[in-house]
Amino acid sequence: MTGGTPLPPLVIPVTRTLIVTGALVTRDFQDVHHDPEAARAKGAPDVFMNILTTNGLVARYVTGHLGPGATLRRLAVRLGVPNYPGDTLTLTGTVTSVSEESGEVLTVEVTGTNERGRHVTATATATVTAVVRPAPADHPGPGGEP
Repeated sequence: MTGGTPLPPLVIPVTRTLIVTGALVTRDFQDVHHDPEAARAKGAPDVFMNILTTNGLVARYVTGHLGPGATLRRLAVRLGVPNYPGDTLTLTGTVTSVSEESGEVLTVEVTGTNERGRHVTATATATVTAVVRPAPADHPGPGGEP
């Protein structure tokens, strides 16, 4: 990959289940992430996604595209509009820089939008090392042997 390489978009349906389970698995028991009445009492139209779930989705997006040799080193996230049940979150990204250290170090700028606008802006730094995969059993090796 080189600087300027776009990553394919990832479209994520935002369900009530995703919001609630994301909050629970990250041990965020704030009522606005699981109780619709409490969320409405605090001015939101419904429960909304917590920042840790957003962080996890952005991390999944970056490492999923960079492959099994990718290790996320840094993730800086800035939230915008909330994600509510029924929204569609679309993550897009661009590799903005590539440098060599002990493996390739890539910086990826990520944006996530929904129907109301920009939900997240993030910068991810990942180290990508070469992954050597064995040849399939039916593919001959370098000397022609299977």
